[in-house]
Amino acid sequence: MGESSTHGKIAEEWIAKAEQDYSASKALIRRKSLSVYDVICFHCHQCVEKYLKAFLTLKGVRFPKTHDLSVLQNLAAKIDGPFELIKDLIKPLDGYAVQYRYPGEEAHKSEAQHAFKIMEKVREFIRERIQ
Repeated sequence: MGESSTHGKIAEEWIAKAEQDYSASKALIRRKSLSVYDVICFHCHQCVEKYLKAFLTLKGVRFPKTHDLSVLQNLAAKIDGPFELIKDLIKPLDGYAVQYRYPGEEAHKSEAQHAFKIMEKVREFIRERIQ
């Protein structure tokens, strides 16, 4: 098995995991009876993070163990300039990996809705670049 096919297999695994986060956030945001906005924000962040990692993996770019979307976006932009276009878009998601995971802070409905819209845009952007 060549290096590029190994990258492709691992990238597919990142995409599959990203799609789980996408599906979870989509299902949760549609459930009007649930107020799990922290969880929605977390899954939106995770989806974008995993898609960025899938792209980088596919291109053979090593990346650090990080949840920092801006670090991953910067690496992607170095090899594919249009990734600069999502730099400001993803900023609101950047803290959601940990921000609402602990007591003391919680997301509101408007934040979850905004995070979901960002995730959908970034997901589509990266999926177009991967294909």
